[in-house]
Amino acid sequence: MIVGYLAAAFIGLALGMTGGGGAILTVPVLVYLFGLSPGLATSYSLFVVGSTSLAGAAGNFRRRLVDLRTALLFGLPSVFTVFTARKFLLPAIPDVLLHSGDFALTKDVATMILFALLMIAAAFFMLKPEALPAGRPAAPVCGKCRLVVYGVGLGLITGLLGAGGGFLLIPALVILVKLPMKTAVGTSLLIIAVNSLAGFAGDLGHYDTDWLFLLGLTAIAVAGILAGGRLARNIPAVWLKRVFGLLVLITGTYILIREIL
Repeated sequence: MIVGYLAAAFIGLALGMTGGGGAILTVPVLVYLFGLSPGLATSYSLFVVGSTSLAGAAGNFRRRLVDLRTALLFGLPSVFTVFTARKFLLPAIPDVLLHSGDFALTKDVATMILFALLMIAAAFFMLKPEALPAGRPAAPVCGKCRLVVYGVGLGLITGLLGAGGGFLLIPALVILVKLPMKTAVGTSLLIIAVNSLAGFAGDLGHYDTDWLFLLGLTAIAVAGILAGGRLARNIPAVWLKRVFGLLVLITGTYILIREIL
Protein backbone atom coordinates (compact mmCIF):
# COMPACT_ATOMS: atom_id res chain seq x y z
CA MET A 1 0.00 0.00 0.00
CA ILE A 2 2.92 2.34 0.68
CA VAL A 3 4.16 1.73 -2.86
CA GLY A 4 0.62 2.43 -4.07
CA TYR A 5 0.49 5.81 -2.34
CA LEU A 6 3.93 6.69 -3.70
CA ALA A 7 2.69 5.73 -7.17
CA ALA A 8 -0.32 8.05 -6.71
CA ALA A 9 2.06 10.93 -5.94
CA PHE A 10 4.13 10.07 -9.01
CA ILE A 11 0.99 9.99 -11.20
CA GLY A 12 0.11 13.50 -10.03
CA LEU A 13 3.69 14.63 -10.59
CA ALA A 14 3.66 13.34 -14.16
CA LEU A 15 0.31 15.00 -14.86
CA GLY A 16 1.58 18.30 -13.52
CA MET A 17 4.73 18.24 -15.64
CA THR A 18 3.41 16.81 -18.92
CA GLY A 19 -0.34 17.52 -18.86
CA GLY A 20 -1.24 14.00 -19.96
CA GLY A 21 -0.30 10.36 -19.80
CA GLY A 22 0.20 10.12 -16.04
CA ALA A 23 -3.36 9.09 -15.35
CA ILE A 24 -3.05 5.88 -17.32
CA LEU A 25 -1.21 4.21 -14.42
CA THR A 26 -4.06 4.85 -11.97
CA VAL A 27 -6.10 1.75 -12.83
CA PRO A 28 -3.14 -0.69 -12.62
CA VAL A 29 -2.10 0.88 -9.30
CA LEU A 30 -5.62 0.39 -7.89
CA VAL A 31 -5.93 -3.17 -9.23
CA TYR A 32 -2.48 -4.62 -8.49
CA LEU A 33 -1.29 -2.58 -5.50
CA PHE A 34 -4.58 -1.94 -3.68
CA GLY A 35 -6.41 -5.12 -4.75
CA LEU A 36 -9.55 -3.50 -6.21
CA SER A 37 -11.64 -5.15 -8.92
CA PRO A 38 -11.10 -3.69 -12.42
CA GLY A 39 -14.64 -2.27 -12.51
CA LEU A 40 -14.28 -0.45 -9.20
CA ALA A 41 -10.73 0.61 -10.12
CA THR A 42 -11.92 2.34 -13.29
CA SER A 43 -14.55 4.17 -11.23
CA TYR A 44 -12.08 5.30 -8.57
CA SER A 45 -9.61 6.23 -11.31
CA LEU A 46 -12.14 8.62 -12.81
CA PHE A 47 -12.48 10.47 -9.49
CA VAL A 48 -8.74 10.59 -8.78
CA VAL A 49 -7.85 11.64 -12.32
CA GLY A 50 -10.70 14.15 -12.50
CA SER A 51 -9.91 15.83 -9.19
CA THR A 52 -6.18 15.88 -9.83
CA SER A 53 -6.56 17.28 -13.34
CA LEU A 54 -8.96 19.94 -12.05
CA ALA A 55 -6.32 21.14 -9.57
CA GLY A 56 -3.78 21.31 -12.39
CA ALA A 57 -6.22 23.08 -14.71
CA ALA A 58 -6.93 25.73 -12.05
CA GLY A 59 -3.24 26.66 -11.91
CA ASN A 60 -3.02 26.85 -15.70
CA PHE A 61 -6.19 28.95 -15.85
CA ARG A 62 -4.66 31.51 -13.50
CA ARG A 63 -1.69 31.71 -15.89
CA ARG A 64 -4.10 32.11 -18.84
CA LEU A 65 -3.03 28.80 -20.37
CA VAL A 66 -6.54 27.36 -20.84
CA ASP A 67 -8.59 27.86 -24.02
CA LEU A 68 -12.17 27.76 -22.69
CA ARG A 69 -13.76 27.85 -26.15
CA THR A 70 -11.86 24.77 -27.26
CA ALA A 71 -12.56 23.02 -23.95
CA LEU A 72 -16.29 23.64 -24.45
CA LEU A 73 -16.23 22.51 -28.10
CA PHE A 74 -14.41 19.32 -27.22
CA GLY A 75 -15.94 18.81 -23.80
CA LEU A 76 -19.68 18.78 -24.51
CA PRO A 77 -19.77 15.71 -26.80
CA SER A 78 -17.04 14.04 -24.77
CA VAL A 79 -18.81 14.51 -21.43
CA PHE A 80 -22.07 13.19 -22.86
CA THR A 81 -20.28 10.11 -24.20
CA VAL A 82 -18.43 9.43 -20.93
CA PHE A 83 -21.54 9.75 -18.78
CA THR A 84 -23.62 7.57 -21.11
CA ALA A 85 -20.92 4.90 -21.26
CA ARG A 86 -20.57 4.70 -17.46
CA LYS A 87 -24.27 5.00 -16.66
CA PHE A 88 -25.79 2.72 -19.29
CA LEU A 89 -23.27 0.98 -21.58
CA LEU A 90 -20.85 -0.47 -19.02
CA PRO A 91 -23.55 -1.96 -16.70
CA ALA A 92 -25.19 -3.58 -19.75
CA ILE A 93 -22.05 -5.57 -20.60
CA PRO A 94 -22.37 -9.14 -19.20
CA ASP A 95 -19.88 -10.40 -16.62
CA VAL A 96 -18.91 -13.32 -18.90
CA LEU A 97 -18.31 -12.25 -22.48
CA LEU A 98 -17.25 -15.58 -23.95
CA HIS A 99 -17.47 -19.14 -22.64
CA SER A 100 -16.12 -22.22 -24.38
CA GLY A 101 -15.39 -25.40 -22.42
CA ASP A 102 -13.03 -24.53 -19.58
CA PHE A 103 -12.26 -21.12 -21.06
CA ALA A 104 -14.21 -18.07 -19.93
CA LEU A 105 -13.46 -14.47 -20.90
CA THR A 106 -14.85 -12.25 -18.16
CA LYS A 107 -15.55 -8.52 -18.33
CA ASP A 108 -12.81 -7.85 -15.76
CA VAL A 109 -10.16 -9.72 -17.76
CA ALA A 110 -11.25 -8.07 -21.01
CA THR A 111 -11.07 -4.66 -19.31
CA MET A 112 -7.50 -5.23 -18.20
CA ILE A 113 -6.42 -6.60 -21.60
CA LEU A 114 -7.88 -3.56 -23.39
CA PHE A 115 -6.27 -1.31 -20.80
CA ALA A 116 -2.90 -2.98 -21.35
CA LEU A 117 -3.18 -2.40 -25.10
CA LEU A 118 -4.08 1.24 -24.43
CA MET A 119 -1.04 1.58 -22.17
CA ILE A 120 1.28 0.17 -24.83
CA ALA A 121 -0.16 2.60 -27.39
CA ALA A 122 0.24 5.48 -24.92
CA ALA A 123 3.85 4.47 -24.26
CA PHE A 124 4.70 4.75 -27.95
CA PHE A 125 3.16 8.22 -28.04
CA MET A 126 5.32 9.24 -25.07
CA LEU A 127 8.53 7.67 -26.32
CA LYS A 128 8.50 8.87 -29.91
CA PRO A 129 10.40 12.09 -30.68
CA GLU A 130 8.35 15.28 -30.48
CA ALA A 131 7.07 16.22 -33.92
CA LEU A 132 4.21 18.56 -33.08
CA PRO A 133 3.97 21.99 -34.68
CA ALA A 134 4.42 25.00 -32.45
CA GLY A 135 0.83 26.09 -32.98
CA ARG A 136 -0.75 28.82 -35.11
CA PRO A 137 -3.61 31.12 -34.18
CA ALA A 138 -6.26 30.12 -36.71
CA ALA A 139 -8.01 26.74 -36.93
CA PRO A 140 -10.06 25.59 -39.93
CA VAL A 141 -13.72 24.69 -39.40
CA CYS A 142 -13.12 21.11 -40.56
CA GLY A 143 -10.46 20.76 -37.87
CA LYS A 144 -12.96 21.76 -35.19
CA CYS A 145 -15.54 19.32 -36.58
CA ARG A 146 -12.93 16.59 -36.40
CA LEU A 147 -12.21 17.63 -32.83
CA VAL A 148 -15.86 17.02 -31.90
CA VAL A 149 -15.68 13.52 -33.41
CA TYR A 150 -12.35 12.99 -31.65
CA GLY A 151 -14.01 14.05 -28.40
CA VAL A 152 -16.69 11.39 -28.75
CA GLY A 153 -14.05 8.71 -29.36
CA LEU A 154 -11.95 9.82 -26.43
CA GLY A 155 -15.04 10.01 -24.25
CA LEU A 156 -15.75 6.38 -25.08
CA ILE A 157 -12.22 5.37 -24.05
CA THR A 158 -12.51 7.34 -20.81
CA GLY A 159 -15.93 5.90 -20.06
CA LEU A 160 -15.04 2.26 -20.66
CA LEU A 161 -11.49 2.16 -19.28
CA GLY A 162 -11.29 5.05 -16.80
CA ALA A 163 -8.29 6.63 -18.55
CA GLY A 164 -7.98 10.37 -19.06
CA GLY A 165 -6.47 10.09 -22.54
CA GLY A 166 -4.17 13.10 -22.31
CA PHE A 167 -1.57 11.36 -24.48
CA LEU A 168 -4.12 11.45 -27.32
CA LEU A 169 -5.73 14.75 -26.44
CA ILE A 170 -2.68 17.03 -26.46
CA PRO A 171 -1.62 16.14 -30.05
CA ALA A 172 -5.23 16.72 -31.18
CA LEU A 173 -5.34 20.17 -29.59
CA VAL A 174 -2.02 21.16 -31.15
CA ILE A 175 -2.62 19.71 -34.62
CA LEU A 176 -6.38 20.26 -35.10
CA VAL A 177 -6.92 23.47 -33.13
CA LYS A 178 -3.38 24.85 -33.52
CA LEU A 179 -3.01 25.64 -29.82
CA PRO A 180 0.47 26.44 -28.49
CA MET A 181 1.88 23.51 -26.51
CA LYS A 182 1.54 25.12 -23.05
CA THR A 183 -2.06 26.13 -23.74
CA ALA A 184 -2.79 22.62 -25.06
CA VAL A 185 -1.50 21.15 -21.79
CA GLY A 186 -3.68 23.45 -19.66
CA THR A 187 -6.76 22.90 -21.84
CA SER A 188 -6.14 19.16 -21.81
CA LEU A 189 -6.19 19.09 -18.02
CA LEU A 190 -9.55 20.90 -17.92
CA ILE A 191 -11.11 18.55 -20.49
CA ILE A 192 -9.76 15.48 -18.68
CA ALA A 193 -11.12 16.81 -15.36
CA VAL A 194 -14.63 17.41 -16.69
CA ASN A 195 -14.71 14.10 -18.59
CA SER A 196 -13.48 12.04 -15.66
CA LEU A 197 -15.77 13.60 -13.05
CA ALA A 198 -18.75 13.21 -15.39
CA GLY A 199 -17.84 9.54 -15.76
CA PHE A 200 -17.63 9.13 -11.99
CA ALA A 201 -21.04 10.78 -11.66
CA GLY A 202 -22.40 8.17 -14.04
CA ASP A 203 -21.07 5.47 -11.69
CA LEU A 204 -22.91 6.74 -8.62
CA GLY A 205 -25.23 4.01 -7.42
CA HIS A 206 -23.33 1.22 -9.18
CA TYR A 207 -20.58 0.78 -6.54
CA ASP A 208 -20.13 1.18 -2.79
CA THR A 209 -17.54 3.95 -2.53
CA ASP A 210 -14.90 3.98 0.22
CA TRP A 211 -14.71 7.77 0.44
CA LEU A 212 -12.00 7.85 3.12
CA PHE A 213 -9.62 5.83 0.96
CA LEU A 214 -10.62 7.61 -2.25
CA LEU A 215 -10.21 11.12 -0.84
CA GLY A 216 -6.88 10.22 0.78
CA LEU A 217 -5.50 8.83 -2.48
CA THR A 218 -6.80 11.87 -4.36
CA ALA A 219 -5.17 14.29 -1.90
CA ILE A 220 -1.78 12.63 -2.48
CA ALA A 221 -2.21 12.81 -6.28
CA VAL A 222 -3.29 16.47 -6.07
CA ALA A 223 -0.19 17.28 -4.03
CA GLY A 224 1.83 15.58 -6.76
CA ILE A 225 0.29 17.61 -9.57
CA LEU A 226 0.84 20.90 -7.70
CA ALA A 227 4.49 19.97 -7.16
CA GLY A 228 4.76 18.87 -10.79
CA GLY A 229 3.45 22.21 -11.98
CA ARG A 230 6.25 23.98 -10.10
CA LEU A 231 8.95 21.53 -11.20
CA ALA A 232 7.85 21.87 -14.83
CA ARG A 233 9.29 25.39 -14.83
CA ASN A 234 12.80 24.08 -14.11
CA ILE A 235 12.95 20.45 -15.31
CA PRO A 236 12.51 19.48 -18.99
CA ALA A 237 9.18 17.66 -19.27
CA VAL A 238 10.52 15.65 -22.24
CA TRP A 239 12.87 13.75 -19.94
CA LEU A 240 10.10 12.80 -17.52
CA LYS A 241 7.75 11.97 -20.37
CA ARG A 242 10.17 9.44 -21.85
CA VAL A 243 11.03 7.84 -18.52
CA PHE A 244 7.34 7.64 -17.72
CA GLY A 245 6.62 6.25 -21.19
CA LEU A 246 9.10 3.44 -20.58
CA LEU A 247 7.41 2.66 -17.25
CA VAL A 248 3.99 2.61 -18.92
CA LEU A 249 5.30 0.28 -21.65
CA ILE A 250 6.72 -2.17 -19.10
CA THR A 251 3.55 -2.06 -17.00
CA GLY A 252 1.26 -2.53 -20.00
CA THR A 253 3.30 -5.48 -21.25
CA TYR A 254 3.24 -7.05 -17.77
CA ILE A 255 -0.56 -6.68 -17.52
CA LEU A 256 -1.07 -8.17 -20.97
CA ILE A 257 1.09 -11.23 -20.22
CA ARG A 258 -0.45 -11.68 -16.77
CA GLU A 259 -4.05 -11.52 -17.96
CA ILE A 260 -3.54 -13.71 -21.02
CA LEU A 261 -1.54 -16.39 -19.20
